[in-house]
Amino acid sequence: MERPALAWLLSVAAAAGCSSETAGNGAVVDAAQPDASWDSSQGGGGAGDDASAGDGGWAGAAGQAGSSAGGSGGTEVPADASSWVPGCSAGAPKQGDATIDLSFGGASRNYILHVPGSYSHGSPAALVINLHGYLMNASQQQAFCGMNEKSNEAGFVLAYPNGTSTSWNGGACCGSSASSHADDVGFIRAVVADIENRACIDPKRVYVTGMSNGGFLAHRLACEAADLFAAAAPVAGVLGIPENDCKPSRPIPIIHFHGTADLVVPYAGNPAISYPSVKSTFEGWAKRDGCTGAQAVETFHNGAASCDTWQDCNAGSQVTLCTITGEGHCWPGKTACTWSSTTDISANDAMWEFFLKHTLP
Repeated sequence: MERPALAWLLSVAAAAGCSSETAGNGAVVDAAQPDASWDSSQGGGGAGDDASAGDGGWAGAAGQAGSSAGGSGGTEVPADASSWVPGCSAGAPKQGDATIDLSFGGASRNYILHVPGSYSHGSPAALVINLHGYLMNASQQQAFCGMNEKSNEAGFVLAYPNGTSTSWNGGACCGSSASSHADDVGFIRAVVADIENRACIDPKRVYVTGMSNGGFLAHRLACEAADLFAAAAPVAGVLGIPENDCKPSRPIPIIHFHGTADLVVPYAGNPAISYPSVKSTFEGWAKRDGCTGAQAVETFHNGAASCDTWQDCNAGSQVTLCTITGEGHCWPGKTACTWSSTTDISANDAMWEFFLKHTLP
C-alpha cells in the first residue's frame, strides 16, 4: 500500500498540467503542448554557446536525420520490407491518434496509438512506447510530455499504453499494480506485438520511455526486455527491482533524466520505500553494460542541465544521466509539472537523438 505522504505527492504530480479530451468515436484528441526547444536560447537549433555536446550535437542531428529519411530516422529500409515486418503488408493505419483495445491476461486493456503525418506505409518506422506516471493515464501523459510534436517532426510511431488502475508494476512503485505483481512487462510486449501487426515498424528500432512510475517500468523493461527494446529513457523514475534481479540479455543503452529537487522520487533516494538514489541507478547500469573508465564524462551542459555519459561500454552501448539542478518532478523541457521546471534541456529532443544512435543488433 502507498504511504499517505507519498500518495499525496504523487496525486499532486499527476494533477499538474494534465488535461485531455476524448472524441466521441473513441479516438483521442491531441492535447499535447508545443514542444520546448532543446536549448531555449537557440529555439531548438543547437546546444547553445555554453553547451558541450560530445556526440556532435543532439537537436540538430535529430532533425536532419528525421527529415532526410522521410521520417524513418535515417535507417536504410530493405526493398521488400513486407517480407520481414508483419504490419508492412497489412492495411495502412490512419494518421493521428486512435485508442486501440487489446485483450491481455483475460482483461480488456488499451493504448493510444499516434501515427505521424510523415508515416510512409511500407517504410519501417521507429516505435517509441511512452508510459504514464502513477495516478495518471495515457491521455494525460500525452498532454504532459508533449511528445506527439516530436513524433510528427521526426516520423516515429508513438504509443501511450494505459496501466491497470492508473499504475504500473515497476517493482517498488506503484499502487495496486505493484502490490498485485501485475505482469506489465508481458503487457508491454503484447502492445508492441499488436502495433507491429498494425503498422510498418522496424523491430530493431523499438524504444521505451516513461514518467515517474512509468520511468520505474522503463527501467524494469530494460532489465527484462532488452531483446525487444533498443534503448530506454526513463524520466523521474529509478530502478525499482533489486539490482541483482536486473539481468538484461545484452548491454542496453540508457539515458535517464532527473531533477535534483524532485520530492516524489528523490534524487538522493528514499530507503524507507525502497527507492534507490539516481546515482546508484546510473552506476548500476554502467556496471551492467560493462562501461569502463573512472567516471562518466560530461557530454552536455546548458544552464541548470548537464548530462554525463559512459561511452566505453560493451557492444557500443552508452549510459547517460541528465541532471537538472533545482528541477522538480517534471518532464524536462515542459513547463507543466510539479514544482520547478526547466527549458534548459528538452527530454524529447535529447532522448530521440540518443535513440537515433542505437538499434538492436
